[in-house]
Amino acid sequence: MSTQALFAQALLQPAQPCPDGLRVWNGSDPALRFAVYRNNVLVSLVDALAATFPVVQALVGEEFFRAMAALFVRTHPPQSRILAWYGAELPDFMDRFEPAASLPYLADVARLEMARVRAYHAADVAAVMPEALQAAVSQPERLATLRLGLHPSMQVLASRYAVFSLWAAHQGTLDLASVDPDQAETALVYRQDMQVQTVAVSPATGQFMRAVLQGESLLAAASADSELDLPATLAHLVRQQLITHLDFGD
Repeated sequence: MSTQALFAQALLQPAQPCPDGLRVWNGSDPALRFAVYRNNVLVSLVDALAATFPVVQALVGEEFFRAMAALFVRTHPPQSRILAWYGAELPDFMDRFEPAASLPYLADVARLEMARVRAYHAADVAAVMPEALQAAVSQPERLATLRLGLHPSMQVLASRYAVFSLWAAHQGTLDLASVDPDQAETALVYRQDMQVQTVAVSPATGQFMRAVLQGESLLAAASADSELDLPATLAHLVRQQLITHLDFGD
């Protein structure tokens, strides 16, 4: 293994010694300088996670979060120079993190926060005009093949827990004491006018939007749940400028 590879490996493994062959310009002890650098790398990555998952940190406390994040960093080093994407695997890590077992909703809150990051950085795509959608749905003979393209920032998170309410309580819009964490909720995340929006939707609406995102036709997606209010759902998508493409499969 090269010196560079050993250096990178040892950075996140405190039990490993300073790699051989390092030299310091001022003649000081390479091991001491490496220890400082190792600590700085760990702290900067934990700080990046704290910036991405502020609600998770608030739910467990800063000390617990930073200890958990440090363990994550050591086993999941960044795979990209873009730190905005770092931490995508943290929710799955928390699902398996025994000290957090008493907070089973924690991983889904992290998934919601990561969805907001993805929405913020998603591509910009122009919405179709409302008149175009109205013309499309007024052709009943073609509805079976009509597929909607939704904005790239659109994401749906269906959780067994009150994921939206827990997040909203830390934005000051709900009282945390009034939130029942065991109440299932579905959250919709998207970007509008350069602002990331997070809203609670019904399970039927969430299921419809997931089906549309997966490429199902409008009719197939709408028939999945009899509780769906399709006109209201389509009106919301139009109002928020989230329909970006109409495809009849021609």
